[in-house]
Amino acid sequence: MNKNTKEKLCEFLFTFLTEERKTLFENVLRYRTRHLTVVLENIFQPHNASAVMRSCDLTGVQDVHIIEKNNKYVENPQVAMGSTKWLNIIKYNEEENNTLTAINNLKSQGYKIIATTPHQNSNSPFDLPLEDKTALIFGTELTGLSQEALNVADDYMRLPQYGFTESYNISVSVALSLFTLVERLHNSNISWQLSPNEILDIKLEWAKRTIKRSDLIIEEFLKNL
Repeated sequence: MNKNTKEKLCEFLFTFLTEERKTLFENVLRYRTRHLTVVLENIFQPHNASAVMRSCDLTGVQDVHIIEKNNKYVENPQVAMGSTKWLNIIKYNEEENNTLTAINNLKSQGYKIIATTPHQNSNSPFDLPLEDKTALIFGTELTGLSQEALNVADDYMRLPQYGFTESYNISVSVALSLFTLVERLHNSNISWQLSPNEILDIKLEWAKRTIKRSDLIIEEFLKNL
């Protein structure tokens, strides 16, 4: 679908939305970003994975990449609170090595891969360089990131800790990391906002997910173009 058709379709679909919903879309999109993205490797607890989705939505991170190995991503609706409706979720579950597939895909899009681990004495969310597009990869609750993820990462990030416990819960780690990094982006000169084309695509997707039987409405509209 070319840009002109997308714009016409978006304008048409927006006639089905309330003024309040349209305004909400515009306000949220002002803070959406793909400069930061989150990657989850082999997360097995639905509660934690769903809490991550909620944190991504609330901090404006649009894309979440999920690497499935022996653990499948399962949503807990009571925890996610509808957040997945507004996110782009990209799953990697069809290759022999889904971790490397995901990382290579992100690197091809210009992302630096930042492995989050308490075992590397490296950057914190307060000083991690953010000039480049950044993908934060988080590992499973029990064992952390796989060795292959650690080996191919471009850099590492560690949350400051001052107690006895080895690490934060993964959903807490994501929330603390994103809150700090997003606040830094908002107060920087980095161009972290979505492009006009990205905004158009997301508006279309959000409208589709909001309007009942949107597939039939879109099919009829395209017939009459």
